[in-house]
Amino acid sequence: MSITLIKNARVVNEGQVTETDVRIVDQRIDTIENNISAGPNDTVIDANGCYLLPGMIDDQVHFREPGLTHKGSIATESRAAVAGGITSYMEMPNVNPATTTIEALEKKFDIAKESSLANYSFYLGATEDNLEQIKRLDPSKHCGIKVFMGASTGNLLVEKPEALEAIFRDSPVLIVTHCESGPVIAQNTEKILAAKDTLTIEDHPILRDNEACYVSSSYAVSLAKKYQSNLHVLHITTEKELELFEAGPIQNKQITAEACVHHLWFNNQDYKTLGNQIKCNPAIKFESDRAAIIQALKTGQIDIIATDHAPHTWEEKQVEYNQAPAGLPLVQHALLTLLDQVNREALSITQVVEKTAHNPAIRYAIEDRGFIREGHYADLVLVDTDSSTLTTHENSLYKCGWTPFAGHTFSAQIKSTWINGNLVFDNQEVKATEDLAMRLSFKR
Repeated sequence: MSITLIKNARVVNEGQVTETDVRIVDQRIDTIENNISAGPNDTVIDANGCYLLPGMIDDQVHFREPGLTHKGSIATESRAAVAGGITSYMEMPNVNPATTTIEALEKKFDIAKESSLANYSFYLGATEDNLEQIKRLDPSKHCGIKVFMGASTGNLLVEKPEALEAIFRDSPVLIVTHCESGPVIAQNTEKILAAKDTLTIEDHPILRDNEACYVSSSYAVSLAKKYQSNLHVLHITTEKELELFEAGPIQNKQITAEACVHHLWFNNQDYKTLGNQIKCNPAIKFESDRAAIIQALKTGQIDIIATDHAPHTWEEKQVEYNQAPAGLPLVQHALLTLLDQVNREALSITQVVEKTAHNPAIRYAIEDRGFIREGHYADLVLVDTDSSTLTTHENSLYKCGWTPFAGHTFSAQIKSTWINGNLVFDNQEVKATEDLAMRLSFKR
């Protein structure tokens, strides 16, 4: 039996900040109370008043394995994730081959069992002809299905109305959607190219504008209402889309929405300096959209904050706009960006915990995670808001070796991360150990 005692922490949980101690016994939180006495063999950590948060549960990452491991792998990207305070993740199906069968899905779980540092789950990718695979998903073992409702590649694009109707009617698990309209993007492209010869990165938020997003997301919402499906709309980027979602607490919502950290951080002016580094789909848009999304987090119109971590090599990004892939590495710095938002008073520390830990746990019905509660797994992160973090390409842990935040000094520091009661990151060092992470399970 291993016992860890965290003393003098400011525990952030369920809307409160409480100065207290936390005792971990083996994998789980055993006791939360003041002045816990240490046993002779306990590992004692003095938090010195730092914040102790439930680890971030990231419901949207692309770790690139199998088939694209020159960009990243489950091992490398989960290592970066725990260094950033992410203790659990759900990974997307657009790998090679795409994860469109139960067999391919379970192979990814096998890889993660051997190499992941953080707890894990994986989405099945919907296609226009794999409904029977979707129907075989186990709600207690599988986090959900990913539906690309436009602007995707290969067989993961689902546009036929009859296929979408069947998925929304028959899915036994949560449906998560990427919502951008291919026809609207094509029309926008034609308009721009009628006025000039070449597209540039500054055109990106105009090509993938609010109409492209709204047409698709409103269609997804209408299907969910028609079939009473459980729908989670990923990475909202426009003020216009917010009218589709109800304000208020997440409990008992049938339709939910999320924002991603880079859409809360950057706006279209950043294309001038960062260019293809911040090319992503859906696009980073305008300051008015960014501000509206932050406000929607406060009202509860947006329920969850995720990353959409999607690494590409530096060389892949150093090409013309049209050829550059979309996506950027984020997991190591996501929580730090949110702590900067707290420092700027754009969000509160309790709101950050609600959107990154509590609400993902509630929405996905994750078993015994997402809260600092006695009996829950000890997935924890200790953060120091009196220290800072200078970010460079060199000290980023992504396999791609670069970060869009290079040169920025964050206002806080990730001190320590625990996965299932095990210290996996401490004092700027990943303590890589095998067989600590677990497959997520779901109470549904």
